[in-house]
Amino acid sequence: MPSQNIPFNKPCFEGKELVYIAEAINQGHISGDGMFSRKCSEYLEAILGCKKALLTTSCTHALEMSALLLDLQPGDEVIVPSFTFVSTANAFALHGAKIVFADIRPDTLNMDETQLESLITPRTRAIVPVHYAGVGCEMNTIMEIANRHHIPVIEDNAHGLFARYHNRYLGTLGQMSTLSFHETKNFTCGEGGALLLNEPSYIPRAEIIREKGTNRSQFFRGQVDKYTWRDIGSSYLPSDMLAGFLYAQLEEREHIMEHRSKIWNRYHTGLKEWASQKGVYLPYVSVHCEQSFHMFYMVMHSLHERQAFIEFMKSQGVYCVFHYLPLHLSVMGQKYGAKPGDCPISEDISNRLVRLPFYNKLSKENMDYIIENILLF
Repeated sequence: MPSQNIPFNKPCFEGKELVYIAEAINQGHISGDGMFSRKCSEYLEAILGCKKALLTTSCTHALEMSALLLDLQPGDEVIVPSFTFVSTANAFALHGAKIVFADIRPDTLNMDETQLESLITPRTRAIVPVHYAGVGCEMNTIMEIANRHHIPVIEDNAHGLFARYHNRYLGTLGQMSTLSFHETKNFTCGEGGALLLNEPSYIPRAEIIREKGTNRSQFFRGQVDKYTWRDIGSSYLPSDMLAGFLYAQLEEREHIMEHRSKIWNRYHTGLKEWASQKGVYLPYVSVHCEQSFHMFYMVMHSLHERQAFIEFMKSQGVYCVFHYLPLHLSVMGQKYGAKPGDCPISEDISNRLVRLPFYNKLSKENMDYIIENILLF
């Protein structure tokens, strides 16, 4: 039996989570948009500087809300990277869009902005860059192209809360952005997300869509004397108990970011020489980016080596995982006309990338053990 049992991820309490959940219960408001929902929204708006932050039940639902705000019609196209989680594409496919897959850069593994313009057609309705591992895409170029073609940009910022690009927070550069508070993220409430709106004209309709298509938010603010069905929508509000859990984590922002930066830097320092000798690729962070320290990955030589590494580490009680399978190779991707070879960097990286254990309370002793075993591989 291995001497250790180190999971890939472990949800962590950071502060007053249980206190705030109890407070929500005692106040008698545990449904959406209670005191803690408002506190979380106000916190995000104040720190990030976005015009509006709306908590949702998941990042997937935040993406779906952005699709509804675009009024997508059958045949409209949305450009997404192939190397991303299925929600990035599915949220728009669900509302009739044709998904157009972009390849990624080999250094940051973000959308390759040099290929973007060639993918734009008269039917392109949105561009959805994903800030992989919390390192910013080349947003200056992406926004210049998008603005020239009058195409909205929706940042999928599930990995990058509080990261920056040229001193601007990720998620505040496009017209909209989405966040994830899933248990694998830096800040969590188990399941949750947020839609950030940087263009004020989207706010009134976004509130209606989020409240089942009604103007209920205006009613509770005293702006109307009754609320009614105004538009399409659904129920995207998280429980205020979850918001209480999340607010406790946001309060510990500096502590969480500091500890995660130490984990990332410990991996990088401990593995840099070994990786150089072995020809293993470690994460790259552009000089104009401040990352969120969301994950640490390695890119091995081959699929066979990657799988052998995962099995070796598992035998030592350390659980490492691979990441995305290219969406353009999926059954759904092929329904949009995609085929092998369309996104060669995504196909190559997907076969070789492995993620190391990374969570808020990963101890120095566990990290030392992980690194010691990697050096033996």
